[in-house]
Amino acid sequence: MKKLLLSACFLWGSCLAAQTAAPGIPPYQNAALPVEQRVDDLLDRMTLEEKVLQLSQQTLGLNDNENNVNEAVGSIPAGIGSLIYYEEDPAARNAMQRRAMENSRLGIPVLFGYDVIHGFRTISPIPLAQACTWNTALVEQGCAVSAAEARRSGVDWTFSPMIDVARDGRWGRISEGYGEDPYATAAFAAAAVRGYQGNDLTAPDRVAACLKHFVGYGASEAGRDYVYTEISRQTLWDTYLPPYEAGVRAGAQTVMSSFNDISGTPGSCNAYTLTEVLKERWGFDGFVVSDWDAVAQIVAQGGAADRKEAARRAFNAGVDMDMTDRCYEHHLARLVREGKVSMDRVNDAVRRVLRVKFRLGLFDRPYTDNTPQAERLLLPESRAVAERLAEEAIVLLKNEHGLLPLATDGSRPDIAVMGPLLGADGELLGNWSAHGRTSEVYPLRKALEEEFAGKAELHFVEGCPFDGQDRSAFMAARKAAKRADVVLLLMGERRKWSGENCVRAAVELPAIQEALIAEVKKAGKPVVLVLANGRPLGLERVEPFCDAIVEMWQPGLPGGRPVAGVLSGRVNPSGKLSVTFPRSTGQIPIYYNRRKSARPTLGKYQDIPSTPLYGFGHGLSYTTFAYGDLRLSADSIGPEGKLTAEITVTNTGKRDGAEVVQWFVSDPFCRITRPERELKHFEKQMLRAGESRTFSFEISPMRDLSFVDDDGHRFLENGEFFVIVNGKKARFVVSDGPSPFEPLSH
Repeated sequence: MKKLLLSACFLWGSCLAAQTAAPGIPPYQNAALPVEQRVDDLLDRMTLEEKVLQLSQQTLGLNDNENNVNEAVGSIPAGIGSLIYYEEDPAARNAMQRRAMENSRLGIPVLFGYDVIHGFRTISPIPLAQACTWNTALVEQGCAVSAAEARRSGVDWTFSPMIDVARDGRWGRISEGYGEDPYATAAFAAAAVRGYQGNDLTAPDRVAACLKHFVGYGASEAGRDYVYTEISRQTLWDTYLPPYEAGVRAGAQTVMSSFNDISGTPGSCNAYTLTEVLKERWGFDGFVVSDWDAVAQIVAQGGAADRKEAARRAFNAGVDMDMTDRCYEHHLARLVREGKVSMDRVNDAVRRVLRVKFRLGLFDRPYTDNTPQAERLLLPESRAVAERLAEEAIVLLKNEHGLLPLATDGSRPDIAVMGPLLGADGELLGNWSAHGRTSEVYPLRKALEEEFAGKAELHFVEGCPFDGQDRSAFMAARKAAKRADVVLLLMGERRKWSGENCVRAAVELPAIQEALIAEVKKAGKPVVLVLANGRPLGLERVEPFCDAIVEMWQPGLPGGRPVAGVLSGRVNPSGKLSVTFPRSTGQIPIYYNRRKSARPTLGKYQDIPSTPLYGFGHGLSYTTFAYGDLRLSADSIGPEGKLTAEITVTNTGKRDGAEVVQWFVSDPFCRITRPERELKHFEKQMLRAGESRTFSFEISPMRDLSFVDDDGHRFLENGEFFVIVNGKKARFVVSDGPSPFEPLSH
C-alpha cells in the first residue's frame, strides 16, 4: 500500500508539473520539473555521440579577441560538454554558449570552468597562507568573492579547492593546499565549498566547486610532481581521504582525479577510490573530471598500452569527464560498440554531468550578463576581504626582545630597507593568480612609506637579486645597515618557484639571500627578516642572524599593506603555522602528527636537532595569553556519551589580540598505532587586553576518539585518552566499548 501511495503521488506530481509547461516544450526544458526528471528526459533523447561529447572538455580563450572570437568558437563542436574559459569577460563565452544552444540538436549548454584558486581578479593570499588564519569563516568569505567575480565573468565552475594533505615543502603545489593536517584541511575544504557554492548554485554569484586532486597527490615522493606515491590503505583513510569526505559532505559538485600512481594504480584509473569509495560509499552524485591530460598520462605511467586503453581504464574506473586530451572524444564510442564499456556506465556519467548543469541553472539561464568590469571586479568590499585574509595569515615566527613593532616609542628610528622583493610586487601575487595584475598589487615600498610617514626614516637599498651571484650591492647594503637603527630585509621566493611543476631540491633561501643576511648582520644592528614565499622554508642557517622574522607568505593584491601594518603595530599578528618549518631540507618530511617510534630517545639526527625550527601551530603575538587549568566535565565516557573540555584564556598583555586555541587528542595505545597528537578542533577569538574567555571542545567519542582501519571502518576502543591544548593535558577513560585486543568488527 505504501509503495502504491508513493507511486500515485509521484505520477500526480509529474502530471501537475507537466501541465505548467508550454505546449510542445520537451520536459527537459521545463524549469518547473524536478532536476532528475529533466535529466532522465534529456538522456533518453541523446545519441551515443552526443553523450560522448558531454563527457569531453576543451579550451576557449587566452588569445581570443573581438576579431577572432567567431573563428575560435566555430572550431569547437557545438555539443561539447565543457570548456576551460581563459577570458575575464563573458563575450566569447556567450558566443560559444549561443552556438551550443542554437546549433546543436538538443541545445545542451556548455559548462565553463577555470582555475580560480585564490581569486579571479581580486587575488587573495595563497591557500597555504589562508590556512594560517585558522579562520574558516574568513576563508569562506574569500571563496565567495572569487565565486562572484568568476560567475559574473562567464565562469560556472572552479577547479578548487585543492585539499591534498602535503608534508614535503619541496613539492611546489604545497602552496595551493591548506597544510599538513587532515582535520584542518577538512575544515577548510568544507569552508571553501560553502564559499564557492553558497546555498543556491543558480545564483549569479556562485560557482560549482571541484575537490582536487583525488587522492594522495600530496604524498609526492621526494617532492617531485606527477610521480608514484606509496600509500597504505590505512594511511589513505587516516590522512588523505578525510578532507575529500568533508568536501563531499559539504556538497561539492565535482571532484578531480589525480596524476599520481597510488601504490601501483594511477589515481585516474583507480576504481577503488573513484567508484567504491567516492560514489558508492559516500554517495557522491556529482561528476569526476580528470586533471589536465591525465587520462593520456596513464600510458606514460605504464597503466595502459595506448590512449584507447587509457580511456577504457579511466572511464570504467569512474572518471566521468576527460580534460583536454580528447581520449574519450576519439575512443569512447568505439569502446562502447566493442562491448568494452557499457551503456549503463555511459549513461551514469552523462547523467552526472547533466545533473550539475541543471543544478547550476544553465539550461534556464545559459548566458552571462556582460556587465562592466567596474561592477563585478575589484570591488572595495572584495579587496577588504583579501586584505583581512592577508593580515590574519601573517605569522610572527620570531621577535627577540620585543623588537617588533617598530617606531612605537616616538623615537623616529632610521630603518634601512633592502632585499629582492623591493620593486618586485608582482611576485607577491603567488602562483595560480588567474587574472590578477601586477599593476593592481599594493607596492611594498609605497605601503612602508605610508605606514611609517612621520614615524621613521626609511632608506631603501637594492641589496641583492632573488638568486644568482651578483653581490655588487653588498657594500652599499652594509654601509646602509651601519647608519641605520634597524635593518629590514624583504626576501623570499619568486611566484613561479611554487605551484604546479615547480619542484625545488632545497627549501632554503637562495645562497645570495643568505649571504646578504650574514653581511648586514656584521653591522651589529637589529635585523628584521620579512619573507614572501609559497612553501615552508629551511631557515636554520639565517635564523641566528635575525632578531625578528615575519612570514607574510604571498599575499596577493593587498601586497605590502598588511605586512606594513604588522611591522608598525597597526595590525597585531594572529597567524599560526598550518605546516611545519624544517631546520633544513634534510629533515623533510617533517610534520607534527607522526606516529611513535621504537627506542624513542634514539634514532635522532646526529648533525642537527631532530625537532623542527618552527612547529605546526607556532605563531607569536604582540600581546601575551595565559592559559588556565584544563577542565573536563567527566573523567570517563561511554561510546555514545559526550564530554566537554574547557580552558580559560586570558589576554595578559596591553593590547587587544586574537588567539587560536587548538585542541588535540591522544590515544596512547591502540591496535593500530596512532600519532602522538591528533588535531580535532580549533577556534579563533579576539580578546581585549585583560579579557578572559572560556574556550570549549565537546568531545563525541565516535567522531573525535575513534580511529580507522585499512578499509575505512571506524572503531573505538576502551582505555585511556588525553585531551591536549597549549601543552596542558587532561586524562579521561573510554569504557563500555571493545578492548584493544578484541578483533575488529565491521
